[in-house]
Amino acid sequence: MQAWRTGLQTRLKGTLSVDAASFVRYFYALPLEFLALLLLLHQYGGAVVLETRPTFLLLCLAGGIAQILGTLFLVRSFHSRGLVTGTAYAKTEAAQLVILTTLFLGAELQPIAIIGIFLALAGVLLLSGQGVAFLRRDFWLGLREPAAGYGLAAALAFALTAIALRAASQHGDQRIPVLALALWMLLVTNTLQTLLQGGYLLLRKPAEIAASLRHWRLSWPIGVLSALGSWAWFSGFALTQVALVRGLGQVDTLLVFFFGHHILRERLGKKEILATLLIVVGALCITLPDLH
Repeated sequence: MQAWRTGLQTRLKGTLSVDAASFVRYFYALPLEFLALLLLLHQYGGAVVLETRPTFLLLCLAGGIAQILGTLFLVRSFHSRGLVTGTAYAKTEAAQLVILTTLFLGAELQPIAIIGIFLALAGVLLLSGQGVAFLRRDFWLGLREPAAGYGLAAALAFALTAIALRAASQHGDQRIPVLALALWMLLVTNTLQTLLQGGYLLLRKPAEIAASLRHWRLSWPIGVLSALGSWAWFSGFALTQVALVRGLGQVDTLLVFFFGHHILRERLGKKEILATLLIVVGALCITLPDLH
């Protein structure tokens, strides 16, 4: 869903500004999410809403703000004349999650899973347009560039998003299935994000709101795909350690690459084959401890 959404978002370039393109992700996801809420209420009653704790709401708000900040940092990295560099450093989110959750949250990750996360990260960096030299030397030298700082900040913000939403799931109603809990988390977080970013645009850039509504035909599929992809992410966060979820989620880079390869009919080079193997082996290492 995320790879598909990313592909569709490229159609908005030149039509909507960065702020408006970010806003439509949240705004056009709301109708589908409220329809899902009606199904939740029909299935489980009003307890889903009425028994929501303040801590749950605050953690959803924190996760939503962190996600908005991560997106802004990522865009800043692009504007720092370092598109490839910024994207590469932003891919370190899963690795940062391993460090943060292990050191500060006491997460117990299997060594094979940690190895898998870093193998997949190496593959993602290779597939993002960087060569082997980047992994050996240029990664550390590139830290001096502004794009690298923004990319790392974006990765940290997205990592904090995952941690906040994982904590929110633990303060949610544990009597309902994980998919239902994740859907409620998504609706709360997305509503808060829409109010925050929509309120900012309404006060500072009202023309962007009008443009978002005017180009609804291009925007609504992005909102729907964003909602479905986020629902899957949030369900994963509610099930297990976020480092594992985000680590395995790095396969989205592989999906985007293969979509482009299929459309452009480009042949795979040695670097692409190596990157693909690293991502696949990394994904297998991440899931191995949970396979029976």
